[in-house]
Amino acid sequence: MSERIIMRTGEALVAGGPPGTAAEPEVIIGELDGPVGTAIATLTGDQVKGHSRVFAILNTDIQVRPVTLMVSKVTVTNSRYTNILMGTVQGAIANGVLDAVRAGDIPKEKANDLGIIVSVWLNPMVAKADDLDHKVLFDIHRRAMAQSIHKAMNNEPSIDWLLEHQDEITHKYYQMGLDGKI
Repeated sequence: MSERIIMRTGEALVAGGPPGTAAEPEVIIGELDGPVGTAIATLTGDQVKGHSRVFAILNTDIQVRPVTLMVSKVTVTNSRYTNILMGTVQGAIANGVLDAVRAGDIPKEKANDLGIIVSVWLNPMVAKADDLDHKVLFDIHRRAMAQSIHKAMNNEPSIDWLLEHQDEITHKYYQMGLDGKI
């Protein structure tokens, strides 16, 4: 794939584990010499208390490629939450990126030319879970990251699919409101 990738977007929801372990990353992928690269540089240099932006790493001193900037959807105020987000989840996201390269969703030859911004959801309840299963949390976030990249790079869902299924799909929380559950 030699075409320029200006900006692709994708998201995925992966649940099924214990409470609090669901993942719903939202990604923006594009060339580093375009708007995505500018956004990564701006976000990295414009840190905001409670919403630190960090690169996805496999371990300290091992940054993943394509460069991936994590942005938390939740205001971080708890050190245990921070350690889980900047440990288990950060490693999972980095592995999900490499899984997407291995699967061919991100061309290997573009690994140094592309950047990813991922908006990360980590349920705040994990900070209070004494029996948190880090392996399950890792696997779910890894799988969700790879799926969101796959969807972004393949423009999924397609506009044709969306138009065909629009009336069959009701947002989960809207439905819960209709059912009186929120």
